[in-house]
Amino acid sequence: MTCPLPLPPVPEPFLLPFHYGALHQIGIDWLVEPEPVRKLLAEHHPDLAAATFDDGRALVSLNYQLYFAQYAFGGGVTQEIEFNVIAFPSTEEGRLPRLSYAEYARGWDQTKLLGIARLHVVCDNPFAIRAGRELYAEPKYPGWFEVGLPSLNGPEGDTWTVRCRTAAVASDDTLERAPGLLLDLTAELDGLTPVAALTAPVTGYGTDREGRLLAGPMNVYQPYRWYDLTAPGHAGRTRLTVHAPEGDLGRAVRTVLPGGTPAAGAWTFQSPPVAAHHRPYYLPAGPRP
Repeated sequence: MTCPLPLPPVPEPFLLPFHYGALHQIGIDWLVEPEPVRKLLAEHHPDLAAATFDDGRALVSLNYQLYFAQYAFGGGVTQEIEFNVIAFPSTEEGRLPRLSYAEYARGWDQTKLLGIARLHVVCDNPFAIRAGRELYAEPKYPGWFEVGLPSLNGPEGDTWTVRCRTAAVASDDTLERAPGLLLDLTAELDGLTPVAALTAPVTGYGTDREGRLLAGPMNVYQPYRWYDLTAPGHAGRTRLTVHAPEGDLGRAVRTVLPGGTPAAGAWTFQSPPVAAHHRPYYLPAGPRP
């Protein structure tokens, strides 16, 4: 009989759970050859195993997030992008259901053991970088973003573009932007019909400095929208360009994701608006003295 494990510590000044005021997110999934994924995963998370789906292929993803959080002192906006392997604890394989990729993407794994094993996380908020490292053992480091997102305050359409650049954290804990490019990601989802995907809570895996595996669930309170991109006509809907192939992120992406690999699916979430300031109107002028 195994003894219960203690919970990981929550160092000051952090408080959990962390509440998102708004979230805008897109993820792109690729089905790839499993052996390179297993080798890469073992380097980062030795107690995890890569999940396999259609024809025994592994699944990797890039997901971008733009989120707002309200604090006692005000508000903060954060952007980040994660490169993940879909994985599970090696000791728990017997509990997993046998799923196709489409079934997994719709949220059929109710064990929530199929989670995201983070390999690289690039973030533009030094406070969020520290929180990710100390709370969830995320391999998180600085970068910054130029994006184009579907928005009720912008032109119609469902195209997402994300450009990720290099950065550093200065001695005063501010972000210092640099011009170097890491990667570009584009998803043209216009005209496609998504299906509701009840994937939350999403289990995020991390391995701390002592080699301990930890899991942190993230709840999203409405369904994701999942787009099936496996049809041959959808092969050009997504594009990924790695601009720094010899960097840590670039090497990882190129190792498991050969150029030209078509995406299997995309999933998005956008928080609904909570208020709207409408167009003004003229009032008739009254008599003037």
